[in-house]
Amino acid sequence: MLRTEQLRVWQQRWALTSLRRVTGLGAIALMLSACSAAQHVSHGEPAIESNALRDPQPFTRLSPATYTPEEWPQALTADVYLPDDSLGGLRPAALVVHGGGWRNRKPEDMQGIAERLAGQGYVAVNIEHRFAPEYRFPSQLHDLQQAMAWIHANADEWQVDTSRIVGGGFSSGAHLVSLLAVAGVEGPLAEPYGGEQSRLAAVLAGGLPSDLLKFDDGRLVVDFIGGTRSEENEAYRLASPARQITPQSPPFFLFHGKWDQLVPVDHATDFYQALQNNNIESELYLQRWRGHFASFLLSSGAIDAGIAFLNRQVKLYPSG
Repeated sequence: MLRTEQLRVWQQRWALTSLRRVTGLGAIALMLSACSAAQHVSHGEPAIESNALRDPQPFTRLSPATYTPEEWPQALTADVYLPDDSLGGLRPAALVVHGGGWRNRKPEDMQGIAERLAGQGYVAVNIEHRFAPEYRFPSQLHDLQQAMAWIHANADEWQVDTSRIVGGGFSSGAHLVSLLAVAGVEGPLAEPYGGEQSRLAAVLAGGLPSDLLKFDDGRLVVDFIGGTRSEENEAYRLASPARQITPQSPPFFLFHGKWDQLVPVDHATDFYQALQNNNIESELYLQRWRGHFASFLLSSGAIDAGIAFLNRQVKLYPSG
């Protein structure tokens, strides 16, 4: 089978699998009607144009394992996907985080993306995290930092190059991964569980709520933070990735639906501009005629472009 045909079949499998997991079959009509809906608005050549994707390779999914310490408030598990082909040495890893408004959903939503990353040669780690309102910010960030510590602890067994760990997520999962990425190795977001071992090499973020102060005082964000913007203004600022960007932040690939009403598209465009202002390599992939959920369910082309971007950042395969 030709490489282009393999990628087409992989994309169709991902789209159909995502639809089955998150919606009913009635959404398939939406998928079939939404072709050629992407727009790269980045500066420079997109990574996908330099042939930075590999034919999907076999991988093994391990049994779910607890990644949190015994004393953690809630035991949390991760699904780990190990590539069967290590390419002869250490390989990159990917921390994968699901969406759900910080309050629900499961890692199963991200299974297709974790599988595609594993097929490209990443050790993919698809995690649970604690939910609001029982657990509020920064509890979820602390969960991700524990997951990073767990990846480091298992790096020898899984043949992971810890300098090449990337992050991927959608919606609130994209928020948490992005916040981890911009937290830095010291400062209020890095304490007490972060630091050098929480450093990400690059990020793939879809439907990212990048600035929580842009939202009205709706239930999702208020439950996550623990108060309104006027009551917890500093926490809102600290929890907003757009307000934590520095020149040391890692490269980002962003994708976002232009019709997104839940997380308006300016969360992506403003975040992208802030990255550019700090000379951080980044790509912005806007999806025409798609709202928040459709931008995830019909994200196959964006995911391919995003993984190509990650591949280029971790130098997984030579361009050509």
